[in-house]
Amino acid sequence: MIRLAFTIVAGIVLGLVVHLVSVLALPRIATQDAYSRLTPMTKVNGVTQLPLADPNTSPMPFMDPAFALAICRYDLSGGPIKLTVPVSQAYTSVSFYTRNEIAYYAINDRSAGRKVIELDLMTEAQHSELPEDEEVTAADRLIIDSPTATGLIVMKALAPEPGLMPQAQATLQAATCAPQTEPPAKADTKRGRR
Repeated sequence: MIRLAFTIVAGIVLGLVVHLVSVLALPRIATQDAYSRLTPMTKVNGVTQLPLADPNTSPMPFMDPAFALAICRYDLSGGPIKLTVPVSQAYTSVSFYTRNEIAYYAINDRSAGRKVIELDLMTEAQHSELPEDEEVTAADRLIIDSPTATGLIVMKALAPEPGLMPQAQATLQAATCAPQTEPPAKADTKRGRR
């Protein structure tokens, strides 16, 4: 009986210690998320190319050395943004993440079917304010609704051989991520009339 009581008390004390340590450590761990790590080295609504993956100096863990990587840290509070990413010869992908690192959309060069991945990123409220235009179809225009006003866009270009890395980096250097300067409906209406 004493042995059982001792085991129960030891389990409760151990549970309390683990709980206390995890609660106290959580704020320190939470500040090391991807958004916080990339904030000092990236600009808002602009493309920033990250240095090549190196285990000692990599800004993010588990970066693949075969990919050139660029980041757009976006803020949609001032309005929608237009993203344009040229397609590299090997493979190009674009992934969208909320401020809390939840992935909500991804596209690659094969699914885009074009030489340039081009899309509009906006909140659901901004999307609902767009005028309805029957001439603009989904094939003419790709609109992504972001669940949050801030987040990250991760662009990757594959270099199948180490000697092709400068070419992959040049592809991402030509990418743009900027606030829209004209209403999207007018610009896409011109594109829709072929």
